[in-house]
Amino acid sequence: MTVRVGFLGGLGEVGRNCASLTIDGEVALIDCGLMFPEEDMLGVDLVLPDFSSIIENRDALRCVVLTHGHEDHIGALSFLLREVNVPVYGTALTIEFARARIEEHGVVADLRPVEPYDWVDHGPFRFTYIPVSHSIPDAAGVAFDTPEGIVLHTGDFKLDPTPIDGVPTDLRSFATIGTRGVRLLLADSTNAEREGYVPSEVTVGERLDEIVAHAEGRIIVACFASHVHRVQQAINAVVRDGRKFSFIGRSMLRNSAIAAELEVLDIPEGSLVELDELVDMPDAETAIISTGSQGEPFAALSLMASADHRSVSLAPEDTVIISATPIPGNETRVSRVINNLYRAGVKVYHGRNTHVHVSGHAAAEELKTFYNAVRPEALVPVHGEYRHLVANAALGRAMLIPEVQICEDGDEVVLENGTLRVERDTLPGGYVYVDGDEIGEADTIIRDRRHLADDGVLIVTIGVNFSTGEILVGPDVDSHGVTTDEEDLHGMVAERVRASVESLDRPIDPDVLRRRVRNTATRAVKSAVKRRPVVLPVVIEV
Repeated sequence: MTVRVGFLGGLGEVGRNCASLTIDGEVALIDCGLMFPEEDMLGVDLVLPDFSSIIENRDALRCVVLTHGHEDHIGALSFLLREVNVPVYGTALTIEFARARIEEHGVVADLRPVEPYDWVDHGPFRFTYIPVSHSIPDAAGVAFDTPEGIVLHTGDFKLDPTPIDGVPTDLRSFATIGTRGVRLLLADSTNAEREGYVPSEVTVGERLDEIVAHAEGRIIVACFASHVHRVQQAINAVVRDGRKFSFIGRSMLRNSAIAAELEVLDIPEGSLVELDELVDMPDAETAIISTGSQGEPFAALSLMASADHRSVSLAPEDTVIISATPIPGNETRVSRVINNLYRAGVKVYHGRNTHVHVSGHAAAEELKTFYNAVRPEALVPVHGEYRHLVANAALGRAMLIPEVQICEDGDEVVLENGTLRVERDTLPGGYVYVDGDEIGEADTIIRDRRHLADDGVLIVTIGVNFSTGEILVGPDVDSHGVTTDEEDLHGMVAERVRASVESLDRPIDPDVLRRRVRNTATRAVKSAVKRRPVVLPVVIEV
């Protein structure tokens, strides 16, 4: 029986993690994540995998299997489930984080929490979760027992010897799976270029304690709302210093409540207060744990930095800790927030000037240790930019894994009769953009927006008697982003448009008139300023 593993996202970028496992024509998805837009994705809010092949064959999709609760692994679920609603499996916290996101979009889903080590049977799929250490509780790798052998997906992981929740990556169980024979390993590649080991999460807590102990005014810690371990360490640090704290940010409030309900986040009684109560307390006795570590324009930290937050005004005695590293594409926004914080006069600690963040992804020596424990027959690196995939593949070859293949979005690995082959570009692997309420493959829209940003827009308004051809209004010309010498350019464009329109045959066809105005204006601007703006003809019948 043929087993196919396809990649709809996550191979060549950080985010959009989504793989498909096909057995006997039936499909399970492994993760269903989104990506945040890069700087050149103008006006785009989110980037999704292309689910068109899944939706076109909706009867084949049986379930979604989640590895953990980060947005780049669960954030696209609501967009998929509104089209094809199937059961979703995950560990307890993962399911509750997914539930909150899905319900925000008004989608009713069949969410099924699974205990680690339990085997789940769903159609032709049989799988189990194995705990891993990551930057969120309840993260897990997932092993699928297929007709061609075990297909093992690590999820996001590292080998933290002293994890905050006391749950390390279970190398013993992974090694046990390995003794059965892992036919194909899909392994996290994000830190494959980084030598050595990633420091333990507890080292961040030690640095947070030092910073908080020496702070004079209010403490503000910004991190990912889903990074429950980091939130816990921030809580521990401020409470040990005798401070009360508040959460700010919708996702921070939501996720902390879920994590506390599941008892994976410990909030000492009496330490958490409402924000309107906190702002009336002495600053030296308070702290805020906030969203906004990625420079999001409307997140709490950005609003504080620009003095636009309705409740919190920064003071020079305040200390801000940004406990995260920028996601690729967010670097400029994060730098802007940091600069604004410095302008406000506060002390700022971030990942580039002190040790307030560690990665949740295994570095090179950790990956090699994992490969030595599992001893897979084949490796396909996943989760990362192409350079990360190449680095991870090199580690696999150094560990003498017999078959190592580098794949990209749209590729499929085919396991059949004991053999492995890669079929290229058999699945849609492109970006799907979310722009407000609009969803679609918006490459043409993005190109138009880049065009507008680079060359500007020119608007030509003209009123014409279509029967006689007489020009009764304009041509009036306006432009934005085309040139600083607007008066001369507008006059020249108006003259050429007038002459061109007067040469048209009568009666005038309005579609011909619009094309003539657009083409004439485009040529005129190009000849004058060597640019090709978007030309919008406004034709009025008078």
